[in-house]
Amino acid sequence: MSSSLPGPDAQPPLVFITGASSGIGQALAARYARAGWRLALVARRADDMAAWAARQGLDATRCRVYPADVADTASIVAAGRACLAHQGVPEVVIANAGISVGMDTAIAEDLAVMERTLAVNNLGMAATFHPFVAPMRERGRGRLVGIASVAAIRGLPGHGAYCASKAAVVAYCESLRGELRGTGVAVVTLLPGYVDTPLTRENRYPMPFLMTADAFAERAMTAIAAGASYRVIPWQMGVVAKLLRGLPNAVFDRLLAGRPRKHRAGQGQTPG
Repeated sequence: MSSSLPGPDAQPPLVFITGASSGIGQALAARYARAGWRLALVARRADDMAAWAARQGLDATRCRVYPADVADTASIVAAGRACLAHQGVPEVVIANAGISVGMDTAIAEDLAVMERTLAVNNLGMAATFHPFVAPMRERGRGRLVGIASVAAIRGLPGHGAYCASKAAVVAYCESLRGELRGTGVAVVTLLPGYVDTPLTRENRYPMPFLMTADAFAERAMTAIAAGASYRVIPWQMGVVAKLLRGLPNAVFDRLLAGRPRKHRAGQGQTPG
């Protein structure tokens, strides 16, 4: 699949993106819009999303907004079915919506943080893909894109819910890729490093190779068009991730000793 547009008589391709109201999701929406794609955008803050689309000069023929909470399975499945009914089968579905909140297992209320993180980042991804699997398979082409994170590579103190959820994204997408092998439907797993978004701006620790959301979107679109099964963006974080993965546990633990932990809920970090 190419990221370029089809011929003049063909309808522009369609991309379906969750979590499109800010950060990576909005940057991806803007990048696909610049390439002339039609957009199906999902966000809890649908009014904000519609206002953004209007500012971009995207009318109803180019962009539709579907209000949904990815943590609510029925809600996100309904959004996918509405997209199929109103705009047709997308070429690309990007399950981007996610939350990143610190947790402490010793604190009882943080168990609810983990529950919601897994509901959004994992079950929400499967529910996002669900309406499109059969139509894409029947058509014989498409891209299902799961946004994971380099945090999937190793567990970080205070990040238990987030790291577990993103490791699960990698494993889930790998499983789905095997299920769809030979159908023409590709599953693409993207692992962003540190991206400048509302989810990262209040982090209390160094963020090497920090990149803008627009820079990530540019590289992500290239990886999606290529049908890459697994891609760390930027590549430098991929090297770091491989090095960390290979460290003995004792060395890894010493390396992270004293590292500031991620904000817990209510301590300054805003879920996305």
